[in-house]
Amino acid sequence: MQTIEPMTLFGYEKLQAEVKDLKKVKRPQCVKDIEEALEHGDLKENAEYHAAKEMQKNIDNRLDELSAIIAKAKIVDPSELEHAKISFGSTVVMTDMDTDIQVTYTIVGGCESNPDMGLISFASPLAKQLLGKEEGDEVKMRLPGGEKEFEIDEVKYVEIVFETH
Repeated sequence: MQTIEPMTLFGYEKLQAEVKDLKKVKRPQCVKDIEEALEHGDLKENAEYHAAKEMQKNIDNRLDELSAIIAKAKIVDPSELEHAKISFGSTVVMTDMDTDIQVTYTIVGGCESNPDMGLISFASPLAKQLLGKEEGDEVKMRLPGGEKEFEIDEVKYVEIVFETH
């Protein structure tokens, strides 16, 4: 049974753009680098050739990985989901009951997660402990630093705007 990989349209388009860049720009350049390195003769001591071949292998591996993710992709529009309870796309504001420090997380697809930006994968241990909870709930969480207790202050949908390079 093939598992489904939920993601936003942005996440899906980001993956497609990476595939396009790898196929149309990076891999052709890599092939050109290999051809140029071959012209230098002896392959045993040809560092440029070995580096280019390694790069080609890395690009091909990444393309395989992206193809597998895209094949499982299910685009979910979080704005169409109910956010009374924490679900995919929910932004959760919660307070650490020991320190009174407030944290905010948004639950996204695995390929979109960026914990430094507060974007956590729906499959992460933290998200799994939050799914289905509501405002006002107190949740004991098992985290890498030990067990912590949080109160969920707010559950809402906020459209995430990503910066593009």
